[in-house]
Amino acid sequence: MATPAENVIAMDEKAKEKINSENGMKADVGKAAGDCDQAVEIEPKTGVSFPVKLDDGKQLNSVGLRKKSMLGMGIKIYGFGMYADNEKLKDLLKSKFGKAPEKPTKELYQVVIDSDVEIMVRLVIVFSSLTMSMVRKNFDEGLGASIKKLTGGKKNDELANKVMGQASDDIKLTPGSIIEISRLPGYVLQTTVMGDVISKVESELLCRAYVHMYLGDDALDKDAKDKFGISLLSLF
Repeated sequence: MATPAENVIAMDEKAKEKINSENGMKADVGKAAGDCDQAVEIEPKTGVSFPVKLDDGKQLNSVGLRKKSMLGMGIKIYGFGMYADNEKLKDLLKSKFGKAPEKPTKELYQVVIDSDVEIMVRLVIVFSSLTMSMVRKNFDEGLGASIKKLTGGKKNDELANKVMGQASDDIKLTPGSIIEISRLPGYVLQTTVMGDVISKVESELLCRAYVHMYLGDDALDKDAKDKFGISLLSLF
């Protein structure tokens, strides 16, 4: 039996037309992700809006886009916003570096990756054919690769699978659906799907691997990483 991911790869011309219509959903997705009464930043390639500050005080440091190649086309999967406890980040960076470097450096990003300062990445779905099993497969692969890079090539699929492993295939994802993955103090990685907590895993390696996906050498969106780096410099 074909997996959901294989079914997407096997889409016919009608499905391709559906993919091309995704851009027409920008306005609706933007409304779903941002509160119209709040200051927001728009991710320009998807139209998704992100509040610049959350109720708990975390601030938006960067926005970006996750794309996948399907049928020879670059498909927009989700827009994302990276939030952080900037006061704690400021204290951390000043204790490590004293003064700001001229530009974001690998060492600067590494300090953030290795710390347990709270960082939350909000993912807002834009691809209408996305299923929970596809999300799970994507995260398992991405986290697995990140863990290997941090451990000198050692695999730990069991650890990677803990993030989305409990997410039911019955969860319906539509444009505007929100997934939030937070690194909490004490190296706890918490995942919520549309407000419901589906996993909470205490693991320093897992937390480092997740943030590494966005701020490491092979970041999912280099422009978003660069924006996050510039925001770090502004904290000095």
